[in-house]
Amino acid sequence: MNIEKLGWNESLQESFKSYESQGYTVGRVASEHKRMYRVLTAEGEMLAEISGKLRFVASNRESYPAVGDWVVVTILKGEGKAIIHAVLPRNSKFSRKVAGNVTEEQIVATNINSLFLVNALNNDLNVRRIERYLIMAWESGANPVIVLTKSDLCEDVAAKISEVESVALGVPVHACSVKENQGIEILRAYFKENQTVALLGSSGAGKSTLTNCLLGEEKQFVQEVREGDDRGRHTTTHRELLVLQTGGVIIDTPGMRELQLWESDTALQHSFQDIEELASNCRFRDCSHKSEPGCAIQAAIKNGIIEGSRYQSYVKLQKELAHLERKTDKRAQLVEKENRKRITNAVKNKKKF
Repeated sequence: MNIEKLGWNESLQESFKSYESQGYTVGRVASEHKRMYRVLTAEGEMLAEISGKLRFVASNRESYPAVGDWVVVTILKGEGKAIIHAVLPRNSKFSRKVAGNVTEEQIVATNINSLFLVNALNNDLNVRRIERYLIMAWESGANPVIVLTKSDLCEDVAAKISEVESVALGVPVHACSVKENQGIEILRAYFKENQTVALLGSSGAGKSTLTNCLLGEEKQFVQEVREGDDRGRHTTTHRELLVLQTGGVIIDTPGMRELQLWESDTALQHSFQDIEELASNCRFRDCSHKSEPGCAIQAAIKNGIIEGSRYQSYVKLQKELAHLERKTDKRAQLVEKENRKRITNAVKNKKKF
């Protein structure tokens, strides 16, 4: 297998130099199954597990391999298996908070160049959800692209595109229909050598159907959406990296019903540039944007420049990120305490022998 077709480049080669001199090789994680990994290498596909040393030094989920990662491996000759010793630096990472009350990161995919935020042009289209996806996409370091599938089911595609563009400032928006083979060639332009595209979206958005179309074969299982609410069933059960014969790599992911934000330094400001700019024009610096005179945001809402629902979404996401930051800081302190305890115990045990 030619690893350049998997996205290998000079930057990764530079990071790998010290390992290469020790006789290691590299692979890219194609899928993960309960701490077992399917890794694509120059010698073919391998089933891999992480080394004991990596397991010991890994302090959190981010330290473990994820789909899309380039990993340092030892290949067990004749067994079709490999051992993962390290994860090479990532150039991008899409993460979300795990479902539930646990404050922990779930890495969806890494080393992505473009993120297709897939939404179906049916009754399930939701611009508030798109805003949430965009924040996480900008934070990942990859370039977001909004893909509106099933255009054959929509009576006014232009109006829907306009509605989405109003919240996706500067982000490409493409409508397509696999059924009628419309808009697919525009999407193919994103798949080039050394380029990785991940597909993200709700169940039933058409990610697997689009993946099959781009691959040119029925690789991913597909189910119909439910009647009545246009909600989909989970057809893709795990994240998977696939190589296109025409060039480029695609990562298909399971549908996301619950999309909780993880970290965001500047992505909120990036996604809501319009509101940030309006806020800077308020008469008072400490304007709460409620009832103060000279509030540029309230004036913009009144004059129909922005929708009130968009501003409320901004406030909600801002509060969510602030709450997450407080919980993350507390968890970081607990993790650091546990790590110190683990290291101390390891030193004590070593001295005994």
